[in-house]
Amino acid sequence: MLFSPYTVRSVTLRNRIVVSPMCQYSAGGDGIATDWHFVHYGTRAVGGAGLVLLEATAVEPRGRISTEDLGLYHERQLPALQRIVRFVHEQGAACGIQLAHAGRKAFSPKKGQGPQEPVGPSPIPFDEGWRVPLELDEAGLQAVAAAFEQAARWAHEVGFDVIEIHAAHGYLLHEFLSPVANHRSDRWGGPLEARLAFPLDVVRRVRAAWPEAKPLFARLSTTDYLPGGFDPDQAVEVARALGQAGVDLIDCSSGGIAPVRPPDYPGYQLKPAERIRREAGVPTSALGLITAPEMAEEVLQNGRADVVLLGRELLRHPYWPLDAARALGAEAPWPRQYLRAKRAGDR
Repeated sequence: MLFSPYTVRSVTLRNRIVVSPMCQYSAGGDGIATDWHFVHYGTRAVGGAGLVLLEATAVEPRGRISTEDLGLYHERQLPALQRIVRFVHEQGAACGIQLAHAGRKAFSPKKGQGPQEPVGPSPIPFDEGWRVPLELDEAGLQAVAAAFEQAARWAHEVGFDVIEIHAAHGYLLHEFLSPVANHRSDRWGGPLEARLAFPLDVVRRVRAAWPEAKPLFARLSTTDYLPGGFDPDQAVEVARALGQAGVDLIDCSSGGIAPVRPPDYPGYQLKPAERIRREAGVPTSALGLITAPEMAEEVLQNGRADVVLLGRELLRHPYWPLDAARALGAEAPWPRQYLRAKRAGDR
């Protein structure tokens, strides 16, 4: 199952192993991908993943987590991304990009002060010592939505197969969803339907700008781990609405709206993924300290999720898919240059 193809819209992944978006904080000051990104993402494609998802990529300069984030808000950023996509495709993998806006967590104290003022749904800082964000007005909200829309057009021009909209980890779209960060009293705040309105508008605009044949994913933090915060019940409702708006898969993560440490046991994010898949009727991903091939296989065989995302394990072990195939008795997409190493024990 882990090594069976997965088709979504017109894109067929060669297997169900996905490289989770992981910030590298290695871009130049202009948000342009560097040789580091080329080697990092290219290596995971060589290593056998079915889909390589690039890290959180800011749709406007003030939406960067740090001044070293990737960006997709200017045409000069396209050529370096095209180089990555071309190489990933040459290795037989699909390539996607996570479009993001950091919101109130932009230019955090941990990453250095940035040149732009952070923005958010309400003037509430993430934590003590963080800057108070500027509350977005109607014009600001429209500018952000338009930036996501334009980034989607450029993503298609670059040649990406998949877009993932980042609505998790305490960044802007998650901030609108969570009552912890969204204290608005206008049409963008209050009950869940209103808190969902702006993220849903972004999704609809991206879906309209992104070719119908190409898949659209969304990453959700399914819980804030806080009383009165965003929770799995709300996540099911949000996932259902996103699916109706054209999202093809919910990437189920958690936390990030406040400095609360999430659990750290293998599969700790599986239950919300199962619920969303079952109750909202939208395909989901499994992620969260999944390192054993047997666990990844069990998740898929039992219908708990549709694909498996690996993060830190693929940092430690970029060729994990090749070893996982050996462990499961499956056929892996070995690059022809490495075939001499395919049989374990050969010298």
